[in-house]
Amino acid sequence: MENKASIPVPVHLPEDIVPLVPMRNLVLFPHVLMPITVGRRPSLAALRQAIAAKTPVGIVLQKDAAVDEPGFDELCTVGTLASVMREVAASEGQVHAVCQGLQRYRLRELVPGHDFLAGRIERIEEPAQPSTEAEALGMQLRERAVEILSLLPGVPAELAHALQATRAPSQLADITASLMDVELAEKQMLLELLSPEERLHKVLELLTHRIEVLRLSQEIGERTKEQLQDRERKFILREQLKTIQKELGENGEHEPEMEKLEQAIAKAGMPIDTEAHVRKELQRLRRMAGGGGETGPLQTWIEWMTELPWTVPESAPIDLAAARATLEADHFGLDRVKRRVLEFLAVKKLNPQGRAPILCFVGPPGVGKTSLGQSIARALQRPFVRVSLGGLHDEAEMRGHRRTYVGALPGNIVQGLRKAGARDCVMMLDEVDKMTASYQGDPSAALLEVLDPEQNSTFRDNYLGVPFDLSRVVFIATANRMDTVSPPVRDRMEVIELPGYTQEEKIEIAHRYLLHRQLDANGLQAAQCELDDDVLQALAAGYTREAGVRQLEREIARVLRWAATRVAQGDATAVNVQAADLDEILGPAPFEQEVALRTALPGVATGLAWTPAGGDILFIEATRVAGSGRLILTGQLGEVMKESAQAALTLVKSMASELKVPATAFDAVDVHLHVPAGAIPKDGPSAGVAMFIALASLFGNRAVRHDAAMTGEISLRGLVLPVGGVKEKVLAAQRAGIGLVLLPARNRKDVRDVPESTRAAMQFVWLDNVQDALHSVFGNVTALQTRPRFELM
Repeated sequence: MENKASIPVPVHLPEDIVPLVPMRNLVLFPHVLMPITVGRRPSLAALRQAIAAKTPVGIVLQKDAAVDEPGFDELCTVGTLASVMREVAASEGQVHAVCQGLQRYRLRELVPGHDFLAGRIERIEEPAQPSTEAEALGMQLRERAVEILSLLPGVPAELAHALQATRAPSQLADITASLMDVELAEKQMLLELLSPEERLHKVLELLTHRIEVLRLSQEIGERTKEQLQDRERKFILREQLKTIQKELGENGEHEPEMEKLEQAIAKAGMPIDTEAHVRKELQRLRRMAGGGGETGPLQTWIEWMTELPWTVPESAPIDLAAARATLEADHFGLDRVKRRVLEFLAVKKLNPQGRAPILCFVGPPGVGKTSLGQSIARALQRPFVRVSLGGLHDEAEMRGHRRTYVGALPGNIVQGLRKAGARDCVMMLDEVDKMTASYQGDPSAALLEVLDPEQNSTFRDNYLGVPFDLSRVVFIATANRMDTVSPPVRDRMEVIELPGYTQEEKIEIAHRYLLHRQLDANGLQAAQCELDDDVLQALAAGYTREAGVRQLEREIARVLRWAATRVAQGDATAVNVQAADLDEILGPAPFEQEVALRTALPGVATGLAWTPAGGDILFIEATRVAGSGRLILTGQLGEVMKESAQAALTLVKSMASELKVPATAFDAVDVHLHVPAGAIPKDGPSAGVAMFIALASLFGNRAVRHDAAMTGEISLRGLVLPVGGVKEKVLAAQRAGIGLVLLPARNRKDVRDVPESTRAAMQFVWLDNVQDALHSVFGNVTALQTRPRFELM
């Protein structure tokens, strides 16, 4: 209902003063009919003044919509004079009015003294005749306006006709601007553009942008509609399929599993090609509907694909100080190995995406190869997984079986990745030296692709059937010896040797790690059982003969189990084990210092050997019996060792005069050379010096020093040639109680790897030729200054 009774008596105002109605969120353009809502008391009074006086009202936009009583600074300077066509009262004291925009004005100042907001204005006239540019812009604007109306849904046809009928370019710009869905600031900017050409340019620019947005939105809407229609069609088809299955007695109990698999595929983060392949296989599984023998293997394959770590998590920063502390806490000694591991981590820190070398820890059992890999994983803050390759003889165990086989599974590499749950894990390839080739293939050949940084980014497991990126995996290998590793595999790894421990190191390791671990394993507190250094010394010397500490830990466990039994029975609250108690607890010591007993007679010398379990000593025993001059060799000697024995005998015969051995001593006798233990195969050239000394001792009837051990290859000229495994051999000599070690002079540089405590406790003799060995082991031999004579035998 129109509100006419409340119109007040009008106030007479000059022509340049008009009542103002500030608007919070509306811009009125000239030539535009628009409803407004007024609720503030001054605005209501201004509206009624305009109605009563039949004069225009000034519609102006506030700069800040939150201001209730705006002043001159809070109002825009350009507004629109409007004629109030109609007024309708609304609820809560508001009034709705329909206003017709007339022309622009510029607000000069506010005029006080009225109960409404009044302002002095300057009317802005439009050009009487539009320019040619304005007419051209108007024609283009009219076309664009009609185009945008065609893109908007629900627009009445009359609006398009009205725009077509509007001929004045300035008027067309104002009407189009009022219809556009743009920000208030942009509309006010258009209102303040007084030049028709500039206004037409700006409206045309905004309209063109809006048309592009609407077109894109329409395209998106059409695509979305197509997708929704496709989903609806699939949903209807699935419902029909369920109904058919229900009629056939197949009630679709597998559908929840299919949905779970589909969700797992979406979350797995596979590459695009791989995900498309898996989804295709899932659709094939759906069509099987729980029937057929291929359903189970296909579902298992899809589950494997969804459970693999396809995405790479964000790597944690590497803290070298923490890594160094971790290595020191987990391992005693091994300074060179720790330094190389820290270098490896430092390169990883500076170049996380780089291709770091693949480390291979080589050493006897029990020296800490696996635990070093675990320490590297902790330093990198990555998961650790161990893949055992010992005894592997089938290539499919490395690369996986094809899905066509019954019970097919991925290879050990992919299985390890699934177990680790991360694509950037630390994977330890344990016992790479114990893989063997067979008629089923060579697993070391499959390992080449895994270890090659140029190829492992597209590693293809036969079971998966799709490429998998292994480039972010940190591979670490372990081996007891390298001579059984194929050369191509060895070429792809950086070998780091871990030698055995000295007796002092074993005791320190027992104090730091083994004792505490076994106390916890046997349920004992530190105060309930004490083992002093004498006990550990006796265990290491008499009950173990190894390079590592595994047997030592087992013997400590046996002692602690004996103590735990006494504590559990209530015989004692605390047990203090002494070295004298070991015979009762463990029985007689299996190892004793037998060097002095074995070498007390002529014809016996102590040699040093390298084994995969570390260094060891061996005794060379020689004797002669009546015969025809044969050389008899026993003890499972290899071909190289047999040749060393023959060379040693020939050299002794050529030096008979210098050894004060009569020439007739070699007539009608057979020489028997034996190397215990006979059940263990032996080979290598490093026993040449020991064989020569044993034969020289036999024919010279002189006993060799019981505290001397030797190693070195000999030539027929009497030269002593260098050998390998010096550190392991020296440590074995120390374990056996040897005080004098004879080494080739060209191996002097290798002694730097021997711990300082071992070097200080032992005496070394450097051999250039066999005369140096004779001087050292026969204390009662006179000096031999001449070179050996060579005679044809």
